[in-house]
Order: sequence, then C-alpha cells, then structure tokens
Amino acid sequence: MMKSNTWEYIKKSAYGLLNPIIKFLIKTGVRPNGITIIGFVITIASAIVLVVGAEYGVRGETKYITWFGIVLLLAGVFDMLDGQLARKTNQMTQFGALFDSVIDRYSEMVMFFGIAYYLVAYHYFLSSVFAFIAMIGSIMVSYVRARAEGLGVDCKIGIMQRPERVLTIGISAILYGVVSHFTGTFKVLVDWLPFPLIENITIFTFPIFLLAILTNYTAFQRLNHCRMKM
Repeated sequence: MMKSNTWEYIKKSAYGLLNPIIKFLIKTGVRPNGITIIGFVITIASAIVLVVGAEYGVRGETKYITWFGIVLLLAGVFDMLDGQLARKTNQMTQFGALFDSVIDRYSEMVMFFGIAYYLVAYHYFLSSVFAFIAMIGSIMVSYVRARAEGLGVDCKIGIMQRPERVLTIGISAILYGVVSHFTGTFKVLVDWLPFPLIENITIFTFPIFLLAILTNYTAFQRLNHCRMKM
C-alpha cells in the first residue's frame, strides 16, 4: 500500500508540473491522438539513435545510449500528456483509449528493438536476450490486463507497469553516460567468464535484466489476481 501511495503521489506531482504545457496545448487546439502520434514518433527517434550508434559508433561509447535515454524520457512526457489533455478537454473516447493502448504497445516494441539492435551490434549477446525477454514480459503485462478487463475483471495491479518500465530504462541510460563521464572506463574481470562481470554498460543492462524478471512476474501476478477474482 505504501508503494502504491508513493507512486500515486509521484504521478500527481508530475501531472502538476505538466499543467502549464497542457494549458498551452489546449490553446493550440491539438487533439489527444495527435499528441499520442508525436510521442510515438519521438520513441522511433530514440530507437534510431541506438541504430545509428550501432552502425557508426564504437564499443564503450556512451553518447548514443545517453541520448537514447533523454529522447525516450521526452517521449514518456508526451505519453503522459495525451490522457491528461483528453480529460481536460472532454475528448475521452473509446477509440482514443484503444488508439493510445495500441500505440503504446508499438512504442515499447520499437524501444526494445533499438536496445536489442545496439546490444547485438556490440556483442552484448546475453543482455540482448534479456532485452527480448523484457519485451515479452512488457507486452504480456498489458495483454493480461486488456484480456481481463474484456472479461469484466479490473486488473491494474503490478510492480512493473508501463510508466515504471519507461522510467527504468530512460534513467538507467542517462546514468550510464553520467557515471561513465566521471569514472572513466571500468571493468571487473573473472577468469572463468569470457566477458567482464561488471563494466560501464552494466549500469544500463542490469536494469534490463531486472525488467526481464519483473515484467514477467507482473504478468503472472495479474494472472493470479484474475484467477482469484473469477
């Protein structure tokens, strides 16, 4: 309960900070679906940053992942704006809710595509596998809720919902760049491992490993919740 109340407080505070932007958007007459599309385009841009980094960067270079995190969090802001704008302007529709959910799923798949592309390009194979597993878990978290609510069961529980996923990846990407800037390159080697146990990019990849576990846990948590309610 404490975690839920804390997260609700954080969300309300964030929405409060966004109120001036929402008021400006209301004046422009832009529609909520338009904001959703803009957020999706920015998410695509974040993935392109990683693809460019994979093709033209070098292993251990931090700037591409750092900029990916910045652009991804910007996309997350637009993801918060569309729903608020719809509520403030009485433009909430069933299609709008469906459209937002569909675009959210596409956004997550595009985001994980960019991450996996970058990790594979620089031979972080194990981390790319965890990114793929995290993508599966993310989609299943949303699917279980959608299917459950289609059957008349409220299913909003879980420790790793979409806002948490985006924040985890975006913040860890930025931290990777910031920490590396101050510490320089570091590696912890173990004789029997063919790769470093810990290195700079672990700041980015370890949260992805946690996502791979926690998203799938959340999906089963929701499934069990529905089992108890049905």
